[in-house]
Amino acid sequence: MKKLFKISIAILVFLGVSAALLTIFIKNNNIPMMEPKGLIAMKERELIFTASLLMLIVVIPVLVLTMIFAWRYRESNEKAKHTPDWEHNNIAECCWWGVPLVIIVILAVITYRTCHDLDPYKPIASDKKPIEIQVVALDWKWLFIYPEQGIASVNFCQFPEKTPVRFEITSDAPMNSFWIPQLGSQIYAMPAMRTKLNLIASEIGEYRGASSNISGKGFAGMYFTAKASTEEEFYQWIQSVKQSQKSLGLAEYNELVKPSEYNPVASYVLVQPDLFDRILDKYSPPSQ
Repeated sequence: MKKLFKISIAILVFLGVSAALLTIFIKNNNIPMMEPKGLIAMKERELIFTASLLMLIVVIPVLVLTMIFAWRYRESNEKAKHTPDWEHNNIAECCWWGVPLVIIVILAVITYRTCHDLDPYKPIASDKKPIEIQVVALDWKWLFIYPEQGIASVNFCQFPEKTPVRFEITSDAPMNSFWIPQLGSQIYAMPAMRTKLNLIASEIGEYRGASSNISGKGFAGMYFTAKASTEEEFYQWIQSVKQSQKSLGLAEYNELVKPSEYNPVASYVLVQPDLFDRILDKYSPPSQ
């Protein structure tokens, strides 16, 4: 009995130290999903923690019992009780079927609720007018179009803090996936399809955005900066882009769409207001 107690204490110490080391690692390393800066990302982190803790209710006892059984029923332990004809125990059956069943039901309810609550198409409630940004995944860069402001940019987007941002996303290249980990959900970008994503930044900052879907040899350099700023800084940026010597129409876009790697940030005056719709129409079947 004393040996079993010592083994249990050792296992608990091991699990405690492992949990402490994992916590220290997360605290001291930049893991964007664990450092949310927006409403959606915050709710997603809470969901990850909740699901992980619920699953640990099963995982930890299983690991502990595995070590205990391996020690207790080792070949050299002649005192271990051997019952080859034992086949049923009501309490044991209730534990290994009942507890996981309850956890699965709880996870199912949480999943159902959060799937609706975190629907990427669902607008974010706010007293501020949303900023509309159209996103095009290219080889291997991101094009951001601001239809209301009449500008566009490559590998950089800016928006005011605490203001909903409504992204409309498509691709003029292989299927891709748009993701700003510190702000929230990732969503696929596919040719001829218009997907939507609603996000909001809770504070000023620059957040790394990237492709989360491998799309060829330039995938490693397919990242961008999403900057949340004050409204004043946002409109100052808009005005500065409007002074750009570069324009973006169909001819310029046809050059931009060519595959390239590690593209620098670039800004354009938008001279083709329906560019995003034209990109979608490229892959639509011809009308009969």
